[in-house]
Amino acid sequence: MAQYFSLQTTLNSLHIADAEQPKPGKLDMTFTLAVIGRPNVGKSTLFNRLVGRRLAIVDDTPGVTRDRREGEGVISDLKFNIFDTAGLEDIIGDSIESRMRQQTEHAVGDADVVLLLIDGRAGVTPTDSHFANWLRTQNIPIILGVNKCEGRQSEAGLLEAYSLGIGEPIAISAEHGLGIDELYDALLQFHESALAEAARAPDLAQDDDEVFVDSGEEDDDDVIAAQPLQLAIVGRPNAGKSTLVNRLLGEERMLTGPEAGITRDAIATPWEWEGRKIKLVDTAGLRKQARVQEKLEYLAVNDTFRAIKYAQVVVLVLDADQTLEKQDLTIARKVVEEGRALIIAVNKWDAVKHRNETMEKITNRLQTSLQQIRGVRVVTMSALTGRGVDKLLPTVFEVFDLWNTRVSTGALNRWLSRMLESHPPPMGSHGKRLSVRYATQAKTRPPTFYLFSSTAVKLPESYLRYLANGIREDFGLDGIPLRIVTRSGKNPYAKSGR
Repeated sequence: MAQYFSLQTTLNSLHIADAEQPKPGKLDMTFTLAVIGRPNVGKSTLFNRLVGRRLAIVDDTPGVTRDRREGEGVISDLKFNIFDTAGLEDIIGDSIESRMRQQTEHAVGDADVVLLLIDGRAGVTPTDSHFANWLRTQNIPIILGVNKCEGRQSEAGLLEAYSLGIGEPIAISAEHGLGIDELYDALLQFHESALAEAARAPDLAQDDDEVFVDSGEEDDDDVIAAQPLQLAIVGRPNAGKSTLVNRLLGEERMLTGPEAGITRDAIATPWEWEGRKIKLVDTAGLRKQARVQEKLEYLAVNDTFRAIKYAQVVVLVLDADQTLEKQDLTIARKVVEEGRALIIAVNKWDAVKHRNETMEKITNRLQTSLQQIRGVRVVTMSALTGRGVDKLLPTVFEVFDLWNTRVSTGALNRWLSRMLESHPPPMGSHGKRLSVRYATQAKTRPPTFYLFSSTAVKLPESYLRYLANGIREDFGLDGIPLRIVTRSGKNPYAKSGR
C-alpha cells in the first residue's frame, strides 16, 4: 500500500507550473475543450494539470478513464470548460470499449474545440490516423497535441505528427507542464470569439419590457440556495448507481452495462432540479476491503471515499435482491462517521416479489445494525424504468434541510432540563452523580451539540445515546447523524445572571 500513497502524493502535487492560477470566480468560462486520443497518451494527466488539481485517476494501465469527466480548466487569463474522455479505440458493437467510444463522441459533439493528443514517444499509430480522419468529418476545430515531449525520444514522433494533416502539432509534457504556453496561444482565438459573442448578447435584450436591477444584497437563505448541493451516489458494484445518475440527468451521461465495476473515477456533473443547483457525483462500486488488491481499484475506492467526505447528502444504492449486506452497512457507517446525511435507495424494486417482507427486513436490519442513526429515509425505485425515482430528490432536500437545522440555546436547555429530570446521569467512579450544567449547539452539517459539566468525567455512551435519541424525537431530527460532545467548564450564563 505504501506505493499507492506515494502515487497519491505525486498526483496531488499536480499544478499549473507555467501560468498563475487566478482566484475562482474572477473569470467566466467561455468555451469548451474536449481532450481525446487513444488509450494511455496522457489525457487525464493533462486534464489534471489544466484544472489545477488531481480529479482524474492516472495510471500507466491503458483504458483507466471510462466516463467523460468535466472540469474548469485555467491557463493564465483563459478559463474554460474541459472534458477528459475515454481512450478511443476502433471497436464497434456492444463491448465496453465501444460504449466508451460513444461517450467520447458525445463529448466531441458538446465541445467548441477538440485537442487530439498523441504519444510522442510512440509516434503516429494507425489508430491516431483513423481518428484524425474521423475528426476532419466532424466540422469542429482541431488542435493537435504531442504529449510526453520532455526528452529527445519524442523528436521523431513530433515530426511524424505533421503527417496527420490537421495543423502544426504542439509539443507538450503534461507531467512536467511543458508546452502550456503554446496551448494557450492555440486556445486564445476561441476565448476571444466567445467573448465577442457574449458582448453581442445584451443587444438582443434591449427591447425587453423589464429591467432587473441587482441590489447586491442576499439573505442567508438565498446564499444557501445559490450554492450547489453536493450529492454523492455510492454503493456496491453493479447496484445501478450510474443508471440512476443517467435517469436523473435525463441522458446517457455515464457508461453503464451488465459488467460490474465499470465506473472507476468519481464523476461530478453540475445539474439543476426545480431551480436548485446540484453537483451530482457518480462513484466507483465499493467491494469488501479484503478483495481490493489491484492498484486501479484501490485508487477508485479512495476516490469514492473522497467523494463521500466532500458530499453533503449521500445516496446509498442497494440491489433489491441483495439488500443491506455487510458491505452495504460498512458503507453506511462510513457515511455516518463522516457526518454526511444518508438516504437508502433500494434499486430494482420492480423485480421484488415479496415487497412487504423485503421492506420489513431492511427496516429491522437498519434498527439493529445502524443504531447510531435512527430513522434513515428509504426510497424504493427502479433506475432502469424510472419508477419511483421522482421520490428521491424531494427526500434529498428534506434530509439536507434537517442536516442544516439549528436549535436555539434556550430551547435546547429547556429540553435538557426535562431530560435530566426524567433520567438523571449515572453515578461516577468518585461516588457522586455526574452533572450536566447546560448545552449549546456548536455547529450544523451535521448538528453538533456540546454538553458542559462541572467535572472532566465523560458521560457514558449509553447516556449520550439517550440524549441523542431525545434530540431526534423532540426536535424532529430523525435520519441524520448527530454529534454530542462533552466538555468541562463554567456556565457562561452564570456571569450574566441568567
